[in-house]
Amino acid sequence: MERQGGGASGELPGGIGDGLVARFVDPAGGERLMPWPDAARGVCLEGCGPVRPFPVRPGRRMAPGWWWSATDGRLVRYGSGVMRTQMMLLDRDPSVVALACRPVELTWRERDGACVWHAPHLMARLSDGTGLLADCAGREELSQRLGSRAAVMEAAAEAVGWQYRVLRPPDPVLAANLGWLAGYRHPRYGGAEPAGRVAEVFQRPRPLIEGVRELGDPAEVLPVVFHALWNGALSAPLDAPLHERVTVTAGRAGRQQA
Repeated sequence: MERQGGGASGELPGGIGDGLVARFVDPAGGERLMPWPDAARGVCLEGCGPVRPFPVRPGRRMAPGWWWSATDGRLVRYGSGVMRTQMMLLDRDPSVVALACRPVELTWRERDGACVWHAPHLMARLSDGTGLLADCAGREELSQRLGSRAAVMEAAAEAVGWQYRVLRPPDPVLAANLGWLAGYRHPRYGGAEPAGRVAEVFQRPRPLIEGVRELGDPAEVLPVVFHALWNGALSAPLDAPLHERVTVTAGRAGRQQA
């Protein structure tokens, strides 16, 4: 299918001629083209599969896989370890209500007639109904290619009332702590008992292990406490390595923004 521009989509950076066209794969598996504003406002993109495959690259430490999203209770495909880390952070963000990995590709023509296309790594539906497009950077400095495409993506998102971000690597300690807590993100770790007492026991700040022992057998209680730390029912400083004497206190209900 030829990728060509068409239709206006709001103000675009200098050098971009035609408006943006969205390409996506609908839930039935059919490939569709649509002006970007129509797709952004009328298509449930978070329900679409990846618009591009995720190939397995020999020699890479992290292969494509699936992330079970606590946000919307389903498996979401990812293409790399960098994408998985950022998906984990979004999965804990209380403003996010659904996640998808590379569900849409935007195409446009530059002034010289060259056709350019870009598929942002991640898309999130936000609680206010708008969307977030995001690219995952493996390092702080952006490549020239991503930098030029990011300017177009930012303008495209702004034109439809969405957001666009380049997600840079998180602090390694924060990522490691959330990676541990994410292992307990599934509701099965919430339990009915002693989950009901967790907030009460940690109403005042206290060392993790002290509250756990008050609640019961650590082997049974720790998964419940880790689940509460993931979903925000409890809070602890995550900028230092988690340990048994880390200070834990009851937090506001709901997931906390990482």
